[in-house]
Amino acid sequence: MRFSLILFLLVSPYALVAQQLRNPAQRAVKQTTLVQQGEQLTLPEAISSALEKNYSIRISRAQERIANNNNTYGNAGFFPLVTANLQRNYVNQNLRQEFFNALQPPQRIYGVNNNNLTVGPSVQWTIFNGLGMFIAYDRLNELVRLGEANTRANVEATVADITTAYYDVIRQLQRLLAFRQALDISGDRLELAKANYEVGTRSRVDFLSAQVDYNADSAAYIAQEQAVRNSKILLNTLLVRDPNTEFAVRDTILVRTDLALENLRQSVLANNPQLVVAALNRRVAYHDIRLLQAQQLPQVDLLATYNFIAQNNEAGFGIRQARNDVLTYGIRISVPIFNGLNQRRLIQNAKINSMVTEYQEADQRLQLQSQLDQTFNQYQNSLKLVNLEVQNYQIAIQNVDIAYERYRVGNSTAVEFRDVQRNAVAAQTRLIDALFNAKAAEIELLRLSSTIVQNVR
Repeated sequence: MRFSLILFLLVSPYALVAQQLRNPAQRAVKQTTLVQQGEQLTLPEAISSALEKNYSIRISRAQERIANNNNTYGNAGFFPLVTANLQRNYVNQNLRQEFFNALQPPQRIYGVNNNNLTVGPSVQWTIFNGLGMFIAYDRLNELVRLGEANTRANVEATVADITTAYYDVIRQLQRLLAFRQALDISGDRLELAKANYEVGTRSRVDFLSAQVDYNADSAAYIAQEQAVRNSKILLNTLLVRDPNTEFAVRDTILVRTDLALENLRQSVLANNPQLVVAALNRRVAYHDIRLLQAQQLPQVDLLATYNFIAQNNEAGFGIRQARNDVLTYGIRISVPIFNGLNQRRLIQNAKINSMVTEYQEADQRLQLQSQLDQTFNQYQNSLKLVNLEVQNYQIAIQNVDIAYERYRVGNSTAVEFRDVQRNAVAAQTRLIDALFNAKAAEIELLRLSSTIVQNVR
């Protein structure tokens, strides 16, 4: 894929006048391109891949499934507890017995085996525990919502990270293209200095200076190639694939200019998942207090047990065999009276923890509002800088051509031309960075307002 730097034409209200591009700066802007390796990767494709493979999202979704599995009436204590019991005992006895009755002789019996079997179910059903089972079920519902909010927060953070990393690749490629253009201009200057030196109109110092500047621009280009590779490695890592996977991206950064602070603020307060999590933590803490308070009330249990008992006795006296069916049922009322004031201590701690969650929610709201205001200011300033840097870049490109022409006819020194060229590269990179910073601020605003999944592009 060919990558050309056209962003300044898209965001600027002024376009360069079309003309025959005879000068090196204009020719470099028009003709210099980069060839990207690999298949085209669009932003929606990158986001879709990340949402499917990202490990933090997988973990959040697994935890969310656990919370859903735990959200049952049985886990809240609504259903009875039924237990099947089976117990068999074996007794081996050696009997040595003497009786008060002189008519009965003493007994000496060894190796007497007795056994008994008890089998049957038992049921315990709590029908009242201070409404604790209802409170527990409400708490489980809150934990489900908490898991969903955490998953949504991870999804939105991942989308923001992927989007920022994607546009950073574009930024680094644009910077690489800018350095390529500067290198092409330096190459033109080097050819001119060499030709002038060979015909004797310029000194060898001028030719060597052009060579040094060309080498410096080559080094900057090589360093920027590494920055491009690093940005692609980061994006590949976020996409959970081989870091060295080659891919191509589009060549422009388009920034929205219609974001309004008040709309964003309302969306943050209503939808931000971090604020939702803080509110849910506060509600869970409130249910914890109610559960502990419920334990101070009486508990009513219905009890029932059915046992089948079989006995075998080889001792020679008493019951030799027995088969009994026993049904026991009743009601049990437990009233807590005193446990060393531990329940009171636990309730006090739960109330303190509930107060802490209220503080955390208020702090989270304040932090989000602060982040929103700071990011929106950065967004507005970046848009202003984009407009300013577009004009600076256009002027700088024209200035390079003028300086080159003056240098060509001998009215300017190599040092003067180099300063003009450096200013043009600096203006171009500032424009690229201003666009990226504006886009990054836009992405963060959409993340804070929890609208990034619907609006990212």
